[in-house]
Amino acid sequence: MVSVKHNELMCRVENGAPQGVAMARAWIPAATLHEIDNPERAPVRVQLLGRPFVAFRDGRGNIGFLDEHCPHRGASLALGRLDDCGITCIYHGWKMAADGEILDTPNILGDDVKKRMRARAYPTRVAGGIVWAYIGDPEEEPEFPRFSWFDLDDDHVLTNRHIVDCNFVQVQESLVDTTHLGFLHSNGMRASDDSDLDYAKKVGAMAIDLAPKLEVEDTDYGFRYVALRRDGKGGYDARVTTYVAPFTILNANGDIGLFVVPMSDTRTSFIHVFWDRRRKINVEPLRSEQLRFVGLDPREQDEFGISPAAADRPQKPGPDNNFLQDRVAMRDGKSFSGLPGLIPEDCAVLVSSGAIRDRTREIITGADVGIAALYRSLLKVARSAEKPRAGEPADYLRLSGYTRTIAATEQWRNN
Repeated sequence: MVSVKHNELMCRVENGAPQGVAMARAWIPAATLHEIDNPERAPVRVQLLGRPFVAFRDGRGNIGFLDEHCPHRGASLALGRLDDCGITCIYHGWKMAADGEILDTPNILGDDVKKRMRARAYPTRVAGGIVWAYIGDPEEEPEFPRFSWFDLDDDHVLTNRHIVDCNFVQVQESLVDTTHLGFLHSNGMRASDDSDLDYAKKVGAMAIDLAPKLEVEDTDYGFRYVALRRDGKGGYDARVTTYVAPFTILNANGDIGLFVVPMSDTRTSFIHVFWDRRRKINVEPLRSEQLRFVGLDPREQDEFGISPAAADRPQKPGPDNNFLQDRVAMRDGKSFSGLPGLIPEDCAVLVSSGAIRDRTREIITGADVGIAALYRSLLKVARSAEKPRAGEPADYLRLSGYTRTIAATEQWRNN
């Protein structure tokens, strides 16, 4: 059980909420590079912590990350035109460079605004198939994270982003809740027997023991926990999952990094990163096979309304239509959940519990040690924003979060 006060502190990120203030001090995985380099060469609208931004690549290869609304009269730059130099607002023709310099104000005579004003731009980095942004105070910018897959060629790293219409804590909970896999995803577990994917082989073993022994260890960067399952041969299968506050889960079912970022209090951006040092997982047919198995096939994402392009589509599967659940398939034993694929299954149950779940009446048991550890870690992050800054060498996230990621990743991989 979590009190109303602690639930609000843990979940709220908008309008100066402590959790949002703390998260803004970290490098945020904002979008996939695949989204930015779209065939239409269109700017991409990005929402982080309740704030609207626009991301784009100009004709010279520079990536810009600006406040969404034009500094002139507030029109959305997501409607803007891209060229070699930057982005042009279609309202009055003002042109902004990727670094925020105002290059042209063609509707003005006798007032050189370009020399006096700038659009607000934010630092970005591209690594591991992701566009990262820092939207916090410039003087508090932390060290950029370093993950083990950053040194791989693009062919060996597959990234995908989808959107979940609920608070980010609910999404993170599902990723540190190992016991739901053998139930909610039982169809996917059975399908793993016919797949040659490394991920499929590893998740399939989890259906053997539906009540694993769980142990958790709090760390200064978050926590890690192990699920010990009987393997049916007299031994145990041990899977270690690492949580690196505030966005990152390193999954035990293969080489997978998961980033869960609040877009707002009630909408979440979820980035999957699959990597394979041996096989070209981002090249067909492996790319499509991997995405289909986890329920991230582009067509399926669009149909279920979780792709960035379809997230605001009316009449998409949701609570009002019971997520278009197939009760006939459930009745006939063809599907446990009546939902298509692992990710749609997760999205449905997470959204079904409410935009921000009421945790005052939940029953936390021994099967939920990862959930309890997540609550402790997120409350610690939020409270770090309330600490006095004077005289402190760095905050919680700077010392104990992303700059410790290398150690956390390697420790996880070695286990």
